[in-house]
Amino acid sequence: MSAVDDLVPALVALRRDIHAHPELGYREHRTAALIAAQLRAIGVEVHEGIGGTGVVGVLHHGTSPRTIGLRADMDALPIEEQNDHAWRSTMPGAFHGCGHDGHVAMLLGAAQHLARTREFDGTIHFIFQPAEEGLGGARAMVRDGLFTRFPCDRVFALHNWPDLPMGTIATRPGSIMGAADKFEIVVTGRGGHAAIPHDTPDAILAAAQLATQLNTVVSRRIAPTASAVLSITRINGGHTHNVLPASVVLGGTIRTFDPAVQDVIEDAVRGIAAGVALSFDVTVEVDYDRYYPATINHADAAAEAMAAAATVGEAQLAPEPAFTSEDFSFMLQACPGAYVWLGQARAESPSMPLHNPRYDFNDAVLPLGIRLHVALAERHLAKA
Repeated sequence: MSAVDDLVPALVALRRDIHAHPELGYREHRTAALIAAQLRAIGVEVHEGIGGTGVVGVLHHGTSPRTIGLRADMDALPIEEQNDHAWRSTMPGAFHGCGHDGHVAMLLGAAQHLARTREFDGTIHFIFQPAEEGLGGARAMVRDGLFTRFPCDRVFALHNWPDLPMGTIATRPGSIMGAADKFEIVVTGRGGHAAIPHDTPDAILAAAQLATQLNTVVSRRIAPTASAVLSITRINGGHTHNVLPASVVLGGTIRTFDPAVQDVIEDAVRGIAAGVALSFDVTVEVDYDRYYPATINHADAAAEAMAAAATVGEAQLAPEPAFTSEDFSFMLQACPGAYVWLGQARAESPSMPLHNPRYDFNDAVLPLGIRLHVALAERHLAKA
């Protein structure tokens, strides 16, 4: 696929333009319009406004009823960029710190190549998804009829992965990304003078006890053979030295791979909260949100992805899933498919981690990402 290399300079410029103009979830109007224009220019049928700002391009060739979906996310993160390159973000408080700008460029490159070569028999759906970063854009697209309007035998997504060397492609059957739950717990006492604590239920002491007990849930409620993480990420309460605050707020996240483990942890969180409320004579309100399920690859689709990866790079079976989450999970609940990691670390200059304010997508992996998308499509829709 040497023709892919001819596409790269323009795609690098496109990727950097998107990087310089990041848009947060469900606000990707400029990005979506740019994608739609690029697809129309190469003769791809375009559908806009799916699940908010989502775009789907449809490319049909031949007579086969087989179909495949290829997905790229396109939203930025609410982070202030700390890079100083020429294409740094021009939008305060928004930044492509997860590489979705590169994902868009790779999928557009694949669409350009496939529209030009037509080495397939069937239909390809190029899915450009909004709001992956915690807002459930994949779920919104599915609810908006993504797979009824654009049926797919398989759906695939790739994500750049700084922990893997450039040229390496990895996936696995079963769980590959964790389920993401979040909680906010409000502990309410009465508030009063710090010098007379016996007159005031102490919300801070109750919150401290709650934090201590919550940190025992994984070690004491979950089997050592299972995997889970519970992290308390914020505690807010009080504003001066001589006042016991009326309320304290705790927040955090829980990551798991097994719904049964999720059930145990949620029950434990709620039970501990009820016990602390009783012990300290406070009220405790728990807001528990299972916002992203685990990303679970279908075995046949993962094998298909590994076979395609082996034709364009170094394919590896990922030894274990990651505790980070991904809303492609909603698409995999609705359609068989697989999620794939695309290595992007340079040996001489390792990449910054995802979501770091100094992260930037490695443009050198654009050709490999394009070739992987193309290989997935041409393999699944192989001509007879």
